Amino acid sequence: MLGLATNLAYASTKYPLTLQNCGAEVTFAKAPERAIGLGQNSAEILLLLGLEDKMAGTAFWPNKVLPQLAEANAKVKLLTVEFPTFEAILAQNPDFVAAALPSLIGPSSKVAKREDFDNVAVPTYLSPSTCVSAGAAKDKFGYGDRSQLWNMDTLFQEIDELAQIFDVRDRGQALIDDLKRREAALRADAPKSERKLSYVFWFSSPSPSSDAYLGGKNSASGFIADVLGGTNAITSEAESPMLGWESIIATNPDVIVVARVDRNRWDLDKPEAKIKFLKTDAAVSQLSAVKNNAIVIMDGQAMNPTVRTIYGAEQVADQLKALGLR
Repeated sequence: MLGLATNLAYASTKYPLTLQNCGAEVTFAKAPERAIGLGQNSAEILLLLGLEDKMAGTAFWPNKVLPQLAEANAKVKLLTVEFPTFEAILAQNPDFVAAALPSLIGPSSKVAKREDFDNVAVPTYLSPSTCVSAGAAKDKFGYGDRSQLWNMDTLFQEIDELAQIFDVRDRGQALIDDLKRREAALRADAPKSERKLSYVFWFSSPSPSSDAYLGGKNSASGFIADVLGGTNAITSEAESPMLGWESIIATNPDVIVVARVDRNRWDLDKPEAKIKFLKTDAAVSQLSAVKNNAIVIMDGQAMNPTVRTIYGAEQVADQLKALGLR
C-alpha cells in the first residue's frame, strides 16, 4: 500500500457482510484469503489497499502496474494480460473475484458470467463505475452508454466496499482522501480563461485505416478534460465510441491525447505509432493540434473509469505545462 495515513477509526467489519452490487446481492462469510483481481482497476485497488498477501492472481492489464505497486504486484501470480479463461481462474482456488468490467463477468462476458461463479460458491464484485443498467445500449466492450459525466463517486464507493470486504476501511478512506486531494489540486490549477481547450482521447485502433477507439463525451476521458478545465471534443454518449478519422478531423480538437497501451495487441497500441500516424497522414496531419504539436501521452488505463484516471489527468497536466498550454 502507498504511504497513506490510516489514523481514522472504523469499526471492524461484521461478517457475514452482504452488499448490493450492480443488481446482485453478494454475501461474504469472512474476509477473502485468495482473491482474484480480474482487470487492472480491481487488481490495483486491492494492491493500493495493501492486500497482496490476500491475492491469488490477477489478469487483464491494459498497462503495466503503477511503479509504486511493482514490488507488491510481483508477489501475485499473473494469469494473463489479456482475457483469462474461467478454468484458469478456478485453478487458483479463489474465494473472491473482483472484476473491473462487465466484459469480464457480465452477461456477455468473454470469461464467465456471475452465475458461473455463483455455481462454484465464489462471490464476485463488479466495479460500480462500469455497471450497465438493464435495457441500456451496449457497445462492443459492454460498457454501455453514459448519459452523465462520470465522476469518482462510484470509484470511492468501490474502494470503500472492497475495504469493507477485507476489513481494512481505514486504508480505504485514506486512499479516497488522497484521490480527492489530487483532484482538487488539478482543478485549482486549471486555466481560468473563458475559452476551454477541447480534447480528443485516442485509445487505440486495429490499423491506420480502421476506426479509432476514443473516450466518449461523459466517460473517464470526459472527466479528465473537465478536471483540467476543458471539454471533450467527442460528443458521443457511448463509453468508448469508434469513429473514422473524417469524423475526428471534424471535431478539430485543441489537444490530442494518445494512449500508451502496454498489452501490444495492435501496433497502434504504442503511442509512438499513433504520433507517427498523426504527423504523416495527409489529412490528419493538417489538424491544428498536430501542427501545434499539442499531442500528449497518457496511460490507456486512465481512459477507463478507474483508480488510474486521476493519474492520467496528472500526466496530461504535466505535459500541457511543458507545452505552455496550462
